[in-house]
Amino acid sequence: MAKFNLKPRRLRSVTAEGAPAFTREPRLELFLLGVSNMVGEDTFYEGATDRDARFRNLVATVAVADVDWFARFVPWLRTGAMMRSASVVAALEGARAQVAAGVPGSRAVVDAALQRADEPGEALAYWLARHGRTLSKPVKRGIADAAVRLYTERSLLKYDSVGNPVRFGDVIDLTHPTARDERQGDLFRHALDRRHGRDNPLPASLGMLAARHALMALPVEQRREVTDPTVLGAAGMTWEALAGWRQSALDDAAWESIIPNMGYLALLRNLRNFDQAGVSDAVAQTVAARLADPGQVAGSRVLPMRFLSAFNAAPSLRWAYPLETALQHALVNVPALDGRTLILIDTSGSMQSPFSKDGTLRFWDAATVFGLALAARAQAATVVSFSNASRVFPSVAGESVLAAVRRFKDDGYFLGMGTETENAVREHYDRHDRVIILTDEQAHWHGRADVAAAVPAQVPVYTWNLAGYRAGHTPTVDNRHTFGGLSDAAFAMIPLIEAGSRDQWPF
Repeated sequence: MAKFNLKPRRLRSVTAEGAPAFTREPRLELFLLGVSNMVGEDTFYEGATDRDARFRNLVATVAVADVDWFARFVPWLRTGAMMRSASVVAALEGARAQVAAGVPGSRAVVDAALQRADEPGEALAYWLARHGRTLSKPVKRGIADAAVRLYTERSLLKYDSVGNPVRFGDVIDLTHPTARDERQGDLFRHALDRRHGRDNPLPASLGMLAARHALMALPVEQRREVTDPTVLGAAGMTWEALAGWRQSALDDAAWESIIPNMGYLALLRNLRNFDQAGVSDAVAQTVAARLADPGQVAGSRVLPMRFLSAFNAAPSLRWAYPLETALQHALVNVPALDGRTLILIDTSGSMQSPFSKDGTLRFWDAATVFGLALAARAQAATVVSFSNASRVFPSVAGESVLAAVRRFKDDGYFLGMGTETENAVREHYDRHDRVIILTDEQAHWHGRADVAAAVPAQVPVYTWNLAGYRAGHTPTVDNRHTFGGLSDAAFAMIPLIEAGSRDQWPF
């Protein structure tokens, strides 16, 4: 995606490493930051506090300056770019700015940003911590609308934890949602009872909660005998709750009893545990079928790099093919590029920066997944890893993307060191039809950093920015385009641009 402003932007900045750089217009800067911002996480060149403040300021500016664009951006950020925390913050801070400016419409944006049942509580917790207990009407009503849409017996059991400072009952207390029917009204009253410690009888309409209470009443020594997935499912039992309820580690029988009720991401996260517990091949085949199902991949909204993480963690080869299939489904927007394409993957030191505190996935993981996926779909691709130096990554006919990523790592193509983007472009550009650079754009200054000038003006250069820093290495002019994000959602723009489309955003 991106905004393609036809007027050159004035050179006003430098990269974090001192190279000349270009500023961006506010919507593009917000777009690139939003699609890469995990919120509250440090990056290599920007601390979490500064990064989050820049995000809030951009949101406040754009939400008022371009109301229609912002109303389309926030829902897409949640469901297209699959950025959860960033979309919640954007919706709330945008609503605050719009209320102050007298701009209507933010209730629907707040509602659209909340897509999982714990998110009304997340949104309310953020607002209370940052802006106090006075809720603006659009925020209050947007959160209430989401609660009506998302609150069920199952979601109450899964997400209404006593460890959360803002619980379902708090959301109901503070936003006053109107239940959609009598059964949900019973659920809301019970959530309030839970929150306030009231020992009222469980409403008869809440059968799943009753089933859970019955399981909790069983003596511990009898709980290991409950292995019927139907019984566990009827009680809304999750894999996280199962070990605590059984008061023992999950063995093969326990996993096999809960697997039919597990969500897609839960399956993806537990492949190693299935192998270690000795889950049977028959059950593993059902898991593999779900992992590879295109509808389940689409519904899961799992970022493509999660399949790489699962592939790296799972010891058994029985998961390799379904994970590769799933990754291909997750990369549905990767275009089949004709002609010759030069793909440059930034593997400098700053690209080792992790997306989140657990450090399991890094910016260069995403760059490599996307770069090699583009290469696999291209008619003819030259793939280059670059840092201070650069190396061409040879293709292998028929190789899967995940296998190529592993070979990229095992054969030493993660280079580290500095970022000399222009040198890499000049060294490897050879009458290609397009250039795609996957990078954080933070080039070093060694007297050469003019990426735009390294390729003839008539040849399109697409920069895929994975970190969302303020300054970029090319101006936004004809045939110089900047995308961003941790999903494939904007790759579909490449053939549209080359066909002359004026549709400038992926939403």
